[in-house]
Amino acid sequence: MKTQAVMAAAFASTLVVAPTAFAQDRSGWPESFTVGTASQGGTYFAYGSGWANFVAENLGVSGGAEITGGPMQNMALVHTGDLKFGLTTMGPARESMEGKSPLAPGMNMDNVCAMFPMYETPFSVTALTSSGITSIDEIPDGATIGFGPAGSTSDTYFPRMMETLGVNFERRNGSWSDLGGQLQDGLIDVVAFAAGIPIPAVSQLEVQTDVNIIGMNDAEAKKITENFPVSEFTIPADTYQSLNESSRVVSMWNFAMVNCDMPESFVYEITKLTMENNDKMVSIHKAARNSVPENYSKNNVLPWHPGAARWFNENGYPIEDGSIKQ
Repeated sequence: MKTQAVMAAAFASTLVVAPTAFAQDRSGWPESFTVGTASQGGTYFAYGSGWANFVAENLGVSGGAEITGGPMQNMALVHTGDLKFGLTTMGPARESMEGKSPLAPGMNMDNVCAMFPMYETPFSVTALTSSGITSIDEIPDGATIGFGPAGSTSDTYFPRMMETLGVNFERRNGSWSDLGGQLQDGLIDVVAFAAGIPIPAVSQLEVQTDVNIIGMNDAEAKKITENFPVSEFTIPADTYQSLNESSRVVSMWNFAMVNCDMPESFVYEITKLTMENNDKMVSIHKAARNSVPENYSKNNVLPWHPGAARWFNENGYPIEDGSIKQ
């Protein structure tokens, strides 16, 4: 796996909040930390890299982001302790905890704890305008569809969704940046994106060529929400220059997670910093507008880390003892 180091100095001028005296209990704190993200060109990498910088700069612990295969692999890496932090969606998190991860069948990944809510991941389809594809039912029989990195949220769920909607396709995996390039070059027909919006690869793509960002009709949205752990979601028209009106799709929640053995005081301070400085998080990525404490209730899968739960309970967002890792 390729590691992208994210050093604190990179965002020093824009992401620093009030100076920290480092007087808190730092017993057992690591000298450095790494967060598992996903491929370059996707929201996870942009969000995770910036967040690691933000934490590093304000807590005085070196932080970085690692490029991974996404939520499924992040669950495995955090569970085993190879990485201490990671980003995941609730669907892959549930499958991993239940021992249904394709990366490690039968392994119950139960040493992973929730830390804070991130944002919703919309599932949307992008095609070149020149293709004439303006709806899911217009995707031609046998079309080549890019589903993101193997094991990613998109790769785990979007092929099943397409099959449920009666689409017959050839599957292609790759980073979002790579798939965007393949779409632009005519090597694939469609990219099925699942990432926080705006997706960097889509924003870059629409600057270079004309694209159609395709939503779901009433029947399609109803069928998918009845068969998958998702809910309806609207992509605002101002998210992309290619959208003339809002686009109805489906989405799944994302949470930041941590190895359950990490020190309570460290996780408490990270949660406090992140939840109390949303303006700084939004400056990292616009998707962080939903990284607010009110959305803590969207986690119904992972046990809460005691450090994170302490911050939420202290600030009026109750988490029952039974939902906290003991």
